[in-house]
Amino acid sequence: MARKPFSGQWIAADWGTTNLRIWLIAEDGQVIAHQKSDQGMGKLRPDGFEPAFLDLAQEYLADNTQMPVIICGMAGAAEGWREAGYNAAPCAPISANMVPVATQDTRISVKIIPGIKQLSPADVMRGEETQIVGFLAQNPGFSGAICLPGTHTKWVEVADGAIRRFQTFMTGEIFNLLSKSSVLQHVIGAKGWDDTAFITGLNGSQKPTAQMFELRAAALLAGLSPIAARSQLSGHLIGAELGAVRPYWQDKKVVLIGDQALARAYQTALSHIGCHATIESGDTLVLAGLCAAMAMLEENGRGADHNS
Repeated sequence: MARKPFSGQWIAADWGTTNLRIWLIAEDGQVIAHQKSDQGMGKLRPDGFEPAFLDLAQEYLADNTQMPVIICGMAGAAEGWREAGYNAAPCAPISANMVPVATQDTRISVKIIPGIKQLSPADVMRGEETQIVGFLAQNPGFSGAICLPGTHTKWVEVADGAIRRFQTFMTGEIFNLLSKSSVLQHVIGAKGWDDTAFITGLNGSQKPTAQMFELRAAALLAGLSPIAARSQLSGHLIGAELGAVRPYWQDKKVVLIGDQALARAYQTALSHIGCHATIESGDTLVLAGLCAAMAMLEENGRGADHNS
């Protein structure tokens, strides 16, 4: 027997490269249900997005109702469901000009949040803007730096509710490449953490490429443990990043948004160089950002009705 659809008002979706997450949201903003699948953009062709979404959201839909859906993330990439393009910084993190998606299933009305681009120096973000607007919705008036650590870490300067500028660092991807595909793969542990070794790495980040090879030599000659080598490599790379991005964090309020373990590493590194940073949950803020996007659409709709 088919399950009765939930009585939610709309669906929020975060479509990453690896996973798809959706939330059924009630009229009062409360989460009714939450689902997740491994059908990220990396596994899909453009014609596979709608079936992947419907597989996850099927029980929330009714034949006689069209469900609004707002999506952030990689569904709006060139290889995604529909390319959503970019707003140009400096700009608000999101606007009501979201991109509609033509769907075969009439039970859903889909809109995708565009990313943000910066022309000089050239840079782009997609998905992080929604976490940022979620943070600003909870912290109006914030002025300072927002750092979103990850495979490609973003440093974002925010003032007056707008993204002023941003810069991306491939620190996480370089760490993965070095620890899995370089000569260091033989000495780097797959997991574990050593705070002392991490600080040692931070202190040696002024000449990271030389210090990195020392990890190999120290493992061979002095018995450096795989956990210490892993932590020290992270320190070298994060320390080099922080040195390059000093204008963003020096004498500024800094907020870290993302995975708690990685954010704590950045928090430790910043504290080591005299900068206090607070940590916010990326999962919580992406949903808050999607809710802010829906509120913006509703407000825009009321304005359009008033002006007509």
